[in-house]
Amino acid sequence: MLTKPSGIPRQSGCYLFRNERGSIIYVGKALSLANRLSNYFQRSDALTAKTQALMDEATAVEWIITPTEVDALILENELIKDNQPRYNMMLKDDKSFPYVAIDTRTEFPVPYITRGRHVKGVRYFGPFVNVRDLRSTIEELLMAFPLRSCTRHKFNYHERLGRPCLLFDIGKCSGPCVKAITPEGYQELVQSWARFFEGDVRQLRRLLETQMADASENKHYEAAAKARDALAALERASAGAQSVVLDDHSNLDVLAVETDGGRAAVVRFRVRFGRIIGRTIQLIDRSMDESDAEILEAVLPDLFRSADEVPPVVVVANDESATDLMRDYLTNLRGKSVEIVAPQRGRRRRVLEHAKSDALSVINRDSLRRQSDHNVRSRALQEIGAALHLRQPPYRIECFDMSHLQGTNYVGSMVVFEDGLPKKSDYRHFNVKEILGNDDVGAMEEVVRRRLSHWSDEQSTSKFRHPDLIIIDGGLPQLHAAQKAAVAVELREDVEFVALAKREELLYRPGSSEPIVLDRGSESLYMVQRLRDEAHRFAITFHRSKRGKSMVATTLQGIEGLGPARRDKLLEQFGSLDSLRQATLDELDALAWLPSDVAIRLYDHLQGPSQPRPTKGSPDEE
Repeated sequence: MLTKPSGIPRQSGCYLFRNERGSIIYVGKALSLANRLSNYFQRSDALTAKTQALMDEATAVEWIITPTEVDALILENELIKDNQPRYNMMLKDDKSFPYVAIDTRTEFPVPYITRGRHVKGVRYFGPFVNVRDLRSTIEELLMAFPLRSCTRHKFNYHERLGRPCLLFDIGKCSGPCVKAITPEGYQELVQSWARFFEGDVRQLRRLLETQMADASENKHYEAAAKARDALAALERASAGAQSVVLDDHSNLDVLAVETDGGRAAVVRFRVRFGRIIGRTIQLIDRSMDESDAEILEAVLPDLFRSADEVPPVVVVANDESATDLMRDYLTNLRGKSVEIVAPQRGRRRRVLEHAKSDALSVINRDSLRRQSDHNVRSRALQEIGAALHLRQPPYRIECFDMSHLQGTNYVGSMVVFEDGLPKKSDYRHFNVKEILGNDDVGAMEEVVRRRLSHWSDEQSTSKFRHPDLIIIDGGLPQLHAAQKAAVAVELREDVEFVALAKREELLYRPGSSEPIVLDRGSESLYMVQRLRDEAHRFAITFHRSKRGKSMVATTLQGIEGLGPARRDKLLEQFGSLDSLRQATLDELDALAWLPSDVAIRLYDHLQGPSQPRPTKGSPDEE
């Protein structure tokens, strides 16, 4: 049965459920993906019959984040039309979003709204969400750039009659039926429509302003008034068109990099005339701790292959990413100078943040794909077993990591993967008790020895399965410490150890100083990295909690009536010492488990007895 994945983003977007064959069986949209997907991972009896059937068949879920819920609505429609998921059929009608179409196969094409299938030779613009607003936009555009809107029958009738219809008289048609406009002039109007729906409103505005100024200067006041009305119609049409991400009609690319352990993703947003018109994704297996700049430089030839793909401006996250090599490469490819900027605020920064969120979502989706695919996990375990010369692929793997702050609050973590998946119920924390000072090796020996000391107990109680492999986060010194711990509990021949060096990601086996290098991009390396990162995360989380409790205990020491249990409750209630300091006396006194006299002593201790005690409704809170 499909389990709830971690790392689901809170942004709006679409989610897709797949079956064991990889086919999409359901597509949905959400304002918050995390909140929406949580509804699917409940007890079976809490789900509807249809949702329960969906979850029984689903083996994987993935998601695509979008800037807004409206974008998610459009994307959902497109995904349903393309994939026809079986569980969407009874819920979704055959409605599709409208497009503006211009049939360029004819001499005098007519713009029209369509929801049908795209036909070769017809130019489509969209999709749009609100068809009523779209019709209003088209009406205004006909005043600015008067294409014909009549049927072929009516066009032929007025062509034979030699007299135009009423639309020509009111300025909403250029009169091609009576040759009031040349085919070349009509094509210019068609191109103006295309520029408008592609977002190039600024050029059309300049064109009409020039026409109005020239007509006025030549005292052609009727033509000037017509251009003025067309300019006003263009502004109204532009106000009703789809939203832009940049209001300065910029042509630029946004490059965002996100990393997670040994994985990195580069997302390129192509922004033309202020609108995002495309996205390119590059997934990368890092060899070491490369910087964002090094990652961008490595993928530049894949992102930009020809001069027409290079815009005048490229947006990156920081000044370090705007390297001279990147600038030279893009400038040489484009044949003109390229500006690389790193905005710190404003709309460009917001688009960059959206691209970064999208890049992180790409990594999460790829991780989810690897975790949910049993064949991928099986291949990873087989590769690990073969690389380390184990007797069989390791079913249960335990990974150990240490965390401390300048030798204080030393803690260890043990995370467990079984069949390539985390088994969080078997995770364990260790408070290091025997080692003082900054001694990672000694701390690792203590933690591993304490874990292995339960080896015989587990065999009798069957509480834990014995590990097939233990990964030590560190180099040869930590590996030797783990071996020493195994000798101390007489398990030297029973435990398989391997050490993982942090930066180089090299594996070391007992009895050899020669490292084992797993192939870049291999499933085995990815799984080892996941284990290492999960152990590090688990250790850091515990260390921060312990350090927070230690700081609270030190700060609140000596307050009568405030013992360890109440201190822990305070930390749980307020989250941090800073939040506790900001609490009012009323907030402290409202805690049912904290006596009023203790609350007063606590407040005086944190604020100082000379400070006033603000209460609800007091002037201090107004």
